[in-house]
Amino acid sequence: MRLNRILLSVVLVVVALVVQVSVLARLQLPGAVPDLLLLVVLSLAFVYGHVSGALIGFGAGLLADLAPPADHAAGRYALVLCVIGYLAGLAKPETGQLKSAMVPMLGVVAAAIGSTLLYALVGALVGDTAARHVGLGSLLFTAAVYDLLLAPFVVPLVMAVARRTVNDPLADTSGGGDVAAGWLASGTGLRIGSQRGGLRVKAARNRAARAGRIKGVKRL
Repeated sequence: MRLNRILLSVVLVVVALVVQVSVLARLQLPGAVPDLLLLVVLSLAFVYGHVSGALIGFGAGLLADLAPPADHAAGRYALVLCVIGYLAGLAKPETGQLKSAMVPMLGVVAAAIGSTLLYALVGALVGDTAARHVGLGSLLFTAAVYDLLLAPFVVPLVMAVARRTVNDPLADTSGGGDVAAGWLASGTGLRIGSQRGGLRVKAARNRAARAGRIKGVKRL
């Protein structure tokens, strides 16, 4: 991951965690708590891909595991978000960006249900049976509803900000390939993108050719 992506991811994850712990967790909504951290991880994974999504998910989950008032084993939510980030990143096309809003919205619902099930499964493996007392069905339904309602305000904004780091001309190395292609195509120099620039280059070559012919006549 490039430095600008790392810095952006850290800032977004920290802000999401602070808002979730200090605001969303205090709303006392029935069932699950709206998972703003999950939405941020999903959004970044949709833009950066599965490898970055897994790394961001692991870091975000580990931060949530260690931040108070966490009451579960450290690493439990890190594992969940790591898997979710990896799977969400697989939805990113090899070339280009997501064209439809349907994919992120379906991803939000699937991630809300999948993360709740995976969290409960990991908890059962380590002896945490809190999900049984609350009701797993209620948690799944409310988690999907809350995250889906929150997603239109979070996912498009985070994805738009993340794309700015992807398309940053100072950080993107794809420009070097364009320059090389322009150099090979022109044979004598860089290709000028605009028509006006191309005309100026052509006029300069014509003047140089005329000057060479006049100089040759004087030598004769």
